[in-house]
Amino acid sequence: MLKTTVSFLFILSVIFQTRAQYTETINSNRPGESQGAFAVGKNVLQLEAGGFMGNDNHSLFYTDTDILGASYGLRFGFLTEILELNFFGAFQQEKTLLSRGAVEEEFERANFKQNTIGAKFLLFDPYRSLEEDKPNLYSWKANQGFRWKTLVPAISVYAGANFSWWDNPYMFEGESFISPKAAIITQNNWGRWVLVINIIADKFTEEYPTYAGMATLTHAITPKFAVFGEYQGLVSDIYADDLFRGGAAYLIGKDFQLDISGLINVKDTPSRWQVAAGISYRIDMHKDEEYIEEDGESRWRYEEGEFIEKDESNEEN
Repeated sequence: MLKTTVSFLFILSVIFQTRAQYTETINSNRPGESQGAFAVGKNVLQLEAGGFMGNDNHSLFYTDTDILGASYGLRFGFLTEILELNFFGAFQQEKTLLSRGAVEEEFERANFKQNTIGAKFLLFDPYRSLEEDKPNLYSWKANQGFRWKTLVPAISVYAGANFSWWDNPYMFEGESFISPKAAIITQNNWGRWVLVINIIADKFTEEYPTYAGMATLTHAITPKFAVFGEYQGLVSDIYADDLFRGGAAYLIGKDFQLDISGLINVKDTPSRWQVAAGISYRIDMHKDEEYIEEDGESRWRYEEGEFIEKDESNEEN
């Protein structure tokens, strides 16, 4: 029993001492739909929200649906650099025109399409776990060659719960008011390029689960301006599709981001398009932990990303 307790405490100490990649500028999931592998950072509170509009046209059901809605997310770095608690949701209003010959009918529905509370945990960070390559003093070619370890991604896991309430028209008959959602997330950072992959199982305990795969490639053209492309494949007995997104984000200050994006698909049951715009804003309460190192007779303090020599005379006073 004592051995188990000691082992458990050791694992906890390793987890809570691990540092992920807190960034000096905001780290937002927008404007794509995928989640990055890294948390926002300990004690960072971040809001991600936007509006969207679009159209679905179904060639078999003879329906034409105009869509208007808003999406929102709240992310918080909790206890440690590698744990994030989050809440994502969307409210959607639809107006559908059903045409059968000379007869036309119009239907409307509006409600919360998604509300999900979850947690993301960083399991592996190659930028800290893998030993950095040392320069080869005898071979210029070896130094310029491809480094296979750059293909190793950061890996996170996500677990959450979907919540629905009241008489929600977006729920299927017999669907539970609470259902699970889980994901495996990977991320590769290659300079100005970032590749994020999400493998998602949504409502997998229900009669009609949805499984999805997403790949998002982002390129920073300048330190403030980035573009992205995204593919999302959906597999479900109710709705399966291939979705393509693209867009751009612009950084205004280190804590504020604007974004625009668009969506299309490749089939006509239904054919879809959508445009969106949004913002991301963070309240940065992150602080680097103090690190003191004895170096001969000098003492150093790690603060705000750099080592500062302590003035011992002032401390004594």
